[in-house]
Amino acid sequence: MKKIRTILLASVTMLVALTSLANHPWLTRVYQYRPAPGQFINTLPACRVGEPIDSVLARCRASICGRIDTTTFTFHGELVTRIDTVWAESMISLGGYGGYVVVGFDHPVVNMHGYDFEIWGNAFYSDQTSNGGSCEPGIVMVGVDSDGDGVPSDGDRWYELAGSEYGHPSTQHDYTITYYRPDENKQRTPSTTDPSLNDTTYIRWTSNDVNPDSTSGYMSRNTFHNQPYWPLWLQDEETLTFSGAKLRCNAFNMGGAGANAYFVLNYFGWGYVDNMPNNPARRPQEGTVYNPGFKIDWAVDENGRPANLTHIDFVKIYNAENQYCGWIGETSTEVAGGIDYHPDAELPVPITGDVNLDGEVTVSDINAVVDVIFQGGYVAAADVNRDGEVNVSDINAVVDLIVR
Repeated sequence: MKKIRTILLASVTMLVALTSLANHPWLTRVYQYRPAPGQFINTLPACRVGEPIDSVLARCRASICGRIDTTTFTFHGELVTRIDTVWAESMISLGGYGGYVVVGFDHPVVNMHGYDFEIWGNAFYSDQTSNGGSCEPGIVMVGVDSDGDGVPSDGDRWYELAGSEYGHPSTQHDYTITYYRPDENKQRTPSTTDPSLNDTTYIRWTSNDVNPDSTSGYMSRNTFHNQPYWPLWLQDEETLTFSGAKLRCNAFNMGGAGANAYFVLNYFGWGYVDNMPNNPARRPQEGTVYNPGFKIDWAVDENGRPANLTHIDFVKIYNAENQYCGWIGETSTEVAGGIDYHPDAELPVPITGDVNLDGEVTVSDINAVVDVIFQGGYVAAADVNRDGEVNVSDINAVVDLIVR
């Protein structure tokens, strides 16, 4: 969606001894970036045809990850280091529905049973209504480094942070969409009904939406953004497919037609990125008009059961709206950085047999081992007897711990 807002540079300065560097409060890592097509793709961040994915990820890191600047000097006769933890000054776009980025901090985020972290977007409110403005909600998934390899991989478990719309009857879980790469050399003809659109049938998509009238459509190209909307580093891929949960449409035309339409995107209650304006205080504030952050306690498994996580290692954000708003284009979640509210919190000591990481060894851990066996792969917490494999012997090991 077309937004005009400035992301301000923020800096927090402190004096510390040379040997007492704390954990970095800002995002520091971008593991994956796979956006859906969209009007800001290839510009946020800027990308080139055939660019290696490592280069694309580096551009994302420069846009949304903070950095630590250090200056060493003498202060009252003692050698000290001034540390400036600096928030990144840009953002990235996730494109249309399903586009995602996987990010992380330089440390696990500990569950303090309150607001634990925040991921920023660039939502803002309209002066015409109190219900929203430009609010483009993205769903947050959190991952635990179950296999201990330090990166998101097939052996890790992911959980959705169940926001206010998780149980809404219009939320479609298990939604899948496929985009089809367009021919960029095709002659474009302006729309006869809206001069701000120069191609209403630009990128075709199909989906498994329960509404038979919404199982296919097009992402239009508008006159404000004429670059290719398909990710330039993915030119060899004829289709892009994304799956997840889709939230109900939140856009309303407050009046007007064509280029004069006034669209407002309402915000949801809580639990989504780019859903409300960022909290300027950068600390959780319950009941404010800003996004107060995210709680790890909201994490649920694929069946909607509480995950009871002690910590998380990775964060995935994906656009949860498949929605087009005339001349201002598709709804596209933007990510503009993030912060751990308590970066120096101590990670709980692992408990042998606590496979689901809920802080105790119970029958649920037996079920967790069974799940790992059926899913295949290796999860370190499920290898209770530490023999390098996850099998029936680990079930017996958990039983022994329970009855001991």
